[in-house]
Amino acid sequence: MRQYFLLLLSGTVLLSGCATKAYVRDNVDPLQNKLDQVAQQVNQQGTDLQQTKQDVEKNSTAISAVDEKATAADQRATEALNGMKLNQQEINQLRKVVSDIDDYRVIDQATVLFPINSAKLHDEDKQRLDHLVSNTNSLKRYFLAIAGYTDQTGPASYNLALSKRRADAVVLYLAAQRNVPFYQMRTIGFGEDQLVDDGTSPEARAMSRRVEVRIYSADDAKVAAANPN
Repeated sequence: MRQYFLLLLSGTVLLSGCATKAYVRDNVDPLQNKLDQVAQQVNQQGTDLQQTKQDVEKNSTAISAVDEKATAADQRATEALNGMKLNQQEINQLRKVVSDIDDYRVIDQATVLFPINSAKLHDEDKQRLDHLVSNTNSLKRYFLAIAGYTDQTGPASYNLALSKRRADAVVLYLAAQRNVPFYQMRTIGFGEDQLVDDGTSPEARAMSRRVEVRIYSADDAKVAAANPN
């Protein structure tokens, strides 16, 4: 009887131990795993928060540096403006340069004509240009305005390019053959705009195939300012 009781007690203990392990496996272990996951998430969030804090501090430093640069630039700009206000002599010189633009007047001009679809200068055209620039050596403040034109025959885009070639032909001749400084010449092509005669006759169209050359000078204005009486 005693042996039977011991066996029964041992069996109960074994069954109880097995039941405890099963309970731990089914209930405690999942809960522990869940707790471990939560702890890991908390740790990760703490790391993220620390990184965010570092980024904020870094951005704050950068913003402060930019603000300091902007403040310094604004101060330099203010100082420059104050310097401009104080340097009245430079302001007066600038005003003089601007006012001198109005002193330039056309003192001479010439027109050369071109055949249809041509940008070649003929001998009579060169002679006319020679006569026009013969007195430029005596000028101190001057420039040449050279404008090319075409008639209304042909596409507008082609006429624009042709008008520029005609103006360039005049510039090339004056610079290479008459020693007119290149920087003294201003060119533009108007194409078929600004026709001399909008008629369709050969004579009317011939008058529009041209280059107009004008000499602008401010020497007379300079002399007049020096001798007001």
